[in-house]
Amino acid sequence: MLENPRSPRVRAVAKLAKRSARKESGRYLLEGPQAVREALKFAPDAVEELYATPTAMEKHPDVRDGARAAGVDVQFADETVIEAIADTVTPQGVVAVARQTPTSVRDVFAASPRLIVVCEEVRDPGNLGTIIRAADAAGADAVVLTGRTVDPFNPKVVRATTGSLFHLPVALGGALADVVERVRGAGLQLLAADIDGADLLVARAEGLLAAPTAWLFGNEARGLDEASLALADRALRLPIFGRAESLNLATAASVCLYESAFAQRAH
Repeated sequence: MLENPRSPRVRAVAKLAKRSARKESGRYLLEGPQAVREALKFAPDAVEELYATPTAMEKHPDVRDGARAAGVDVQFADETVIEAIADTVTPQGVVAVARQTPTSVRDVFAASPRLIVVCEEVRDPGNLGTIIRAADAAGADAVVLTGRTVDPFNPKVVRATTGSLFHLPVALGGALADVVERVRGAGLQLLAADIDGADLLVARAEGLLAAPTAWLFGNEARGLDEASLALADRALRLPIFGRAESLNLATAASVCLYESAFAQRAH
């Protein structure tokens, strides 16, 4: 039983909340039973360490069983240790350390995708995590992040995906122009979500959304710059029927992805 929150081992795990430590070690934190459960089920080889309170293991026997099946030892710890490790204010008693296993951009496009998400300078961890979750729910084939987007292994991103991080490929790309070149090579159209774009409902009526598509989403505050928009085949906006000024990025992305998913499945 780990009981000292200041021990070197605990401090080393807690440091993974910082990007520098994640980059240096190639590891990251998973917090809460849902994230750990999905990691053990869909990426068991990536899970290296598992810390939990006895109470949490009693409450979540499926996590304990998943760890046993994956060959991961459960290290029991008291609540002060879990609090020291976790990034959240009120952790749920289960924290794991996993190895980063991003997919290569080349592999994403070599798999003949029909629906891809490309994020350019998405900076809010909660938004990125929710976009990954929405992409998973809509049946997207992968999410590609350009170099200016927030680290997908940030604890807040991981939590916001609620396990979807382990359900579909998430690739770390370089410059947007290079990613777009691969989009073109794979035969996908590139649709940019932009507040000044054409009405998405018109694009739907034209049948545009049924084609293999990469959706491009930009920064929460500034959107996509002119150079990025120029790379897209079309820029589309969601119509606002009420008095809201705009939609949150993750909400808008969810609608765009489902519109494509609906259209593609109707053909």
